[in-house]
Amino acid sequence: KSRAIKTSPEAEFLTHPSMSETQKQSRKNSSDSNPWKSLGSPTLLWSPTSGLPLQDGLYTDARFPVQNMPIQTDVVWKRPKEICPFPQFIADGATRMDICQGELSDCWFLSAVASLSLNPSLLNLVVPSGQGFQQGYNGCFNFRFWQYGEWIDVRVDDRLPTRNGQLIYLRSSNKDEFWSALLEKAYAKLKGGYNALNMGFPHEAMADMTGGVTEEFMVPPDHRKLGSFLRPLLQKGALINCANSKGSFEKSNELGILFRHAYSVTGLETIKTTVGSVELVRIRNPWGKAEWEGPWSDKKGIEWNMVSAEEQRRVQRIQQEDGEFWMSLADFCQNFETMEVCHLSQDTLSESGIIKPWKCTSHHGQWIPQQGPPQYSLTLLEEDDDPSDPELTCSFLLALMQKCARQRGILFPVALHIYKARSERDASQLSLVLSTTKDLGYVQRRELVFRGRLAPGHYIIIPSTSEANQVGEFLLRPMSPRLAGLPPVNEAKDLFVKHCVKGPYCSPLDLYNLLTEAIAKGVFAGCEKKLSLEHCKSFVVLMDSQGMGRLDLTEFQALWEKLRKWTGIFMTFDKNKNQALDYLEIPAALTAAGIRVDEFILQLIGLRYTEPDMTVSFPGFLFLLMKLDCMMRKRAHKSKSN
Repeated sequence: KSRAIKTSPEAEFLTHPSMSETQKQSRKNSSDSNPWKSLGSPTLLWSPTSGLPLQDGLYTDARFPVQNMPIQTDVVWKRPKEICPFPQFIADGATRMDICQGELSDCWFLSAVASLSLNPSLLNLVVPSGQGFQQGYNGCFNFRFWQYGEWIDVRVDDRLPTRNGQLIYLRSSNKDEFWSALLEKAYAKLKGGYNALNMGFPHEAMADMTGGVTEEFMVPPDHRKLGSFLRPLLQKGALINCANSKGSFEKSNELGILFRHAYSVTGLETIKTTVGSVELVRIRNPWGKAEWEGPWSDKKGIEWNMVSAEEQRRVQRIQQEDGEFWMSLADFCQNFETMEVCHLSQDTLSESGIIKPWKCTSHHGQWIPQQGPPQYSLTLLEEDDDPSDPELTCSFLLALMQKCARQRGILFPVALHIYKARSERDASQLSLVLSTTKDLGYVQRRELVFRGRLAPGHYIIIPSTSEANQVGEFLLRPMSPRLAGLPPVNEAKDLFVKHCVKGPYCSPLDLYNLLTEAIAKGVFAGCEKKLSLEHCKSFVVLMDSQGMGRLDLTEFQALWEKLRKWTGIFMTFDKNKNQALDYLEIPAALTAAGIRVDEFILQLIGLRYTEPDMTVSFPGFLFLLMKLDCMMRKRAHKSKSN
């Protein structure tokens, strides 16, 4: 059943599920036991007032884990001001050219950084601005990484390992620039030291620096599908890495592509030539050297002679040994085997324009012995905008990440099961519609990612382990190209508990704060500004069966079900997706809600409920339907009494 569902071009590729916090190290205040000393660093001095070790009045990170590093007597730890006379944190902007690999085998991390540099807003989140070596410099630099649903700060000093005055690990092509080297040090601290960065997978680094969800794809042999696969991903702001694992580690094939080495996909362009147009993909090697030597290469690519200088400037082609190169889609398919695609959510990708990130919600859960498996609702409301899809289906991604697996040293084999439910509140009769076990079995990975399409409706997600009574925590993240207008009832209950702090009742002000948060996190973000306290007072009065001016949980849930039903109607009839219904769209929307009005009532609605431009906002539509629903219920009650 799962493979019978029609998939998007992205899903036509074979998919596989994707695969720590800082280890705090105590340290004796003795030069003999000082681990820095064996690495060529001067002895630390402890500040009696702050408890922080100081060196020449500058911050020194005594918690950076160096015990696992190999002892190298020729390595000296130096600050940037000891390496060059005029160091800069970022020089002329942070770009993919600032990443050149050193002696560590951490191309998996560097390729993710190169991809990250293509998104300035996201890079600024990981590498906060306002840091440098001029005014206010104190030897301390801060970075941010995503860990299990939240962003954490990692602080490091600026001492970096050098040999003969040169950085031995990550460096920039500009010898006066140090943001990338310090970012690598901060990530090493997060993972347990520089040595912990030897060997890995790009998806782990991409998740830690974006909070995104990563899928792994096999590159198809037919290049004709590759362009339509890559373009929408890049438009959504996805980070893409590629590799070829068919040969020995970091040995190259006859055309210069390294085996078992991570590259970044940084662009896709249709380039005009004297004989027509050709589609090329731009690749970045984090080594900063060792480029592709086939057609369209910098060294031997005579094909560039057919491209005008103006066109080459447009695509920012630079003919030098910098690790960046172009290649045709056909050559890409022949020289790379796998791709890791990190899908970004709206929370981390704030670019406007053509960028269309996936929408994401997060559920923190745990497996507890002697208890049933945890269950989470998934509501799919609006079909994809895919004219080639004859079925009315909704795309989604599910990502199940095991927490702190590295610290535990245990990775459970896990799976995801999706059941069809009658409604959000009725899970008494469930029917299995999808399961990752059908094609993948139980997967022993840090993060299991599953892509699918289902008809609009209500579903239950059950994350499970292969054996019963396992103990562990996880993060479940459903992602979709579209968000529901309002969260499902179970999430609304969490908002009820969060905002109704004075007791198990919801006041108009509580409802206003609750709805404001819910709308701001949904597809109608921005419409919360049109929500008023008067709206919420009416909602409470119209649903309050006890005349107390407040709603208990049962009344609140009944209200929420109405609001979600009407939200779905609003989404259906908002044809131009401008978060408002035009006056002429109102009759059909009311009919869909089971309410028929004549022309006179419609004119009254136009006078009372529309904005100056004769549209009805999302909160205004909910308010209108609540009023009409209440009038109809009163009329029905009166008719029954008579």
